[in-house]
Amino acid sequence: MAIRDNDIDAILIERVKEGDEKAFVQLVDKYKDLSLSLAHSIMKDRDKAEDVLQDAFIKVYEKAGSFKHQSAFSSWLYRIVVNTAYNALKKERKYREMDDFTLEGKGIENPPDSDKIRDGDRKKYIVMALERLRPDEALVLRLHYLCGYTIPEIHEITGFGNSKIKVDLHRGRGHMEEVLTDLLGDHVKDLL
Repeated sequence: MAIRDNDIDAILIERVKEGDEKAFVQLVDKYKDLSLSLAHSIMKDRDKAEDVLQDAFIKVYEKAGSFKHQSAFSSWLYRIVVNTAYNALKKERKYREMDDFTLEGKGIENPPDSDKIRDGDRKKYIVMALERLRPDEALVLRLHYLCGYTIPEIHEITGFGNSKIKVDLHRGRGHMEEVLTDLLGDHVKDLL
């Protein structure tokens, strides 16, 4: 019988509760990439996202004793990352409403020439488009489509209501298509 990922996390978090720093480093290594991606979805700046991530991992270490295994460790961690990012965003007073959403001067100078967009380019354009969406939309789209989380799991991670998640998915897809059309013009059909 194979050990499940959640079982490994449970063992590691128990070791962290006992003060095992090596176990904490293992958890950080395992979850840092996706955590950084989530923080970046909200902060829209890699350096700020890295600062958020550092703060979030400090909170995880300090609050490890409060983890009750009622949900997956990853959901608990991502919730801390998301909350830390939103708190940082509020402190900076940079949270913009949809009225401030603009794409002026953000297009690509040389859209792709080929008839088909390569897979490597596909990821690049999707990431560029996500950076131009509202933080909530970018976060929900990233969690759902790139990470494969369900709506209830996204609720657990973000604290957003199910209806907000559905609205953000719907609006986010529409805004994503608008951004990609602005970036790629007629080539957007090759991406989608």
